Amino acid sequence: MWKQSRYGKGVVRGERPAEPERAAPPEDAAERRDDAEVGDEAYVNCPFDEAQYKAFVRALVESEKVEARDFEQVRYFEGCLPCEVMAARGEQTLSFGPMKPVGLTDPRTGRRPYAVIQLRPEDEAATAYNLVGFQTRMKYAEQLRVFRMVPGLEEADFLRMGSVHRNTFVDAPALLGPAMELRALPGVHLAGQIAGVEGYVESAAAGFVCAMLLAQKLRNEPLRPPPPTTALGGILTHLGRKQPTYQPSNITWAHIAPLDPAQGKLRKRARYEAMAERALRDLDAWWAAG
Repeated sequence: MWKQSRYGKGVVRGERPAEPERAAPPEDAAERRDDAEVGDEAYVNCPFDEAQYKAFVRALVESEKVEARDFEQVRYFEGCLPCEVMAARGEQTLSFGPMKPVGLTDPRTGRRPYAVIQLRPEDEAATAYNLVGFQTRMKYAEQLRVFRMVPGLEEADFLRMGSVHRNTFVDAPALLGPAMELRALPGVHLAGQIAGVEGYVESAAAGFVCAMLLAQKLRNEPLRPPPPTTALGGILTHLGRKQPTYQPSNITWAHIAPLDPAQGKLRKRARYEAMAERALRDLDAWWAAG
């Protein structure tokens, strides 16, 4: 096990090992943000070789899970799947998901490991860690058995077992109006996760947007939502997009209005930088006009 955030953003003793892998893709914004929020040397990495990885995946698939009750309809959010559900979708699914080794270099070999599980500190003193991306519906005894197969966790003291939580949200495009108000119950506004967003930052942002729109309504002002060129406006864009089966989403570039075609075709990094600069300008103008 060793400490390192992806792409050399935080390594033990402050040294940066040789990184044979390619640089981080610019579209990997969520991963980079995650590293930036928790700081250098945030992650402890548990590396797997090929045999260890395949044995671990088999154990996940074959483990005993908590059965759904008769009244439960099991529907998982694609962005937060239990690890055993991902494992059942294919042997390599986890290696392209929470166990992807890209941007990491095992200091013992100077190479990228076959797969890795990352641990993130739960408190400032780093007295407890969680397994990043490992939601699970395995029974508790099975969790102890399977997770002790992780290299380095053979004798770990597990303080809290994993469980699947329920996310409640509405079909926002069908049920919410432009002010995040229930069409069937005027005067009832929904904010945060229940409105149909995903993520802590997005839930807080949705609450802020809802409060701004409600304040405008109470002052009998015309609604002035954040511009669709901004991330705040992108939240409303997603809440208003009709889909056959609506699912919450973290903010992505796809929620933000594209650039004017007159600007020509830009490479991905340049396009995202131009969209970010435009968003800041438009947000400043929207705020100043309020």
